[in-house]
Amino acid sequence: MHKLDKKNVEPSLSIVIPAYNEEAVIKKTLEKVAEYLEGRYLSYEIIVVCDGCKDNTARLAEEAAKANHKIQVLDRKTNMGKGFSVRQGCLEAKGNYVIFTDADLSTPIDEIEKLLKWLEEGYDIAIGSRALKESDIQVRQAWYRQTMGKIFNLLVQTLAIKGIKDTQCGFKGFKKEVARKIFQRQAINGFGFDVEVLYIARMLGYSIKEVPVRWLNRAASKVNPLTHPLQMLTDLIRIRLRGWKGAYER
Repeated sequence: MHKLDKKNVEPSLSIVIPAYNEEAVIKKTLEKVAEYLEGRYLSYEIIVVCDGCKDNTARLAEEAAKANHKIQVLDRKTNMGKGFSVRQGCLEAKGNYVIFTDADLSTPIDEIEKLLKWLEEGYDIAIGSRALKESDIQVRQAWYRQTMGKIFNLLVQTLAIKGIKDTQCGFKGFKKEVARKIFQRQAINGFGFDVEVLYIARMLGYSIKEVPVRWLNRAASKVNPLTHPLQMLTDLIRIRLRGWKGAYER
């Protein structure tokens, strides 16, 4: 349990939730996250980044924010992509630790303790992983999505970063200054942003801990199996080109 100093003005923990057309889950997600944090942390914030939602996601999030001042909503009217939303939320975050998680809580919120454990022990970044032996996959993806993920990881290992078994799990934690330095450099707006974040982290010499987590696949995934693989491959090439050009060093 992480009891924090009441005198601390700034939050010690920031939870960033990117959301695109999540009206079916966002209210319950914010209730679950706030309920969990309220019983364990005296100082936290929840940042919801609505990415040009065309449904009632923003309205429901705003209603939750009115009821709980620790929730804030960044409502973008133009859809820019998950990478853009996570970047905006993480740069806005004020907590000593910054964790982003998917709006559907595919990784349950209580799994943040696993990430925080390694951050508190000195790692700069702790990332949830579905691919480790100890990972607890309670609801699996369809076979074609699993195959797509394995192929993509082989490309990641070849073109970008070696040694990380699951770059795409939407559950990652950072020390505040580490998050700021990485996301100030991060540029990809689509689903390839996770790889870019870890590529930049390796380039800057930050330590990364891959952590086994519980995970429940959500059938209504925003990843399109026809169009997004090509986009993500293009993103990998962009990452390498930006790396060669020294764009991440500036």
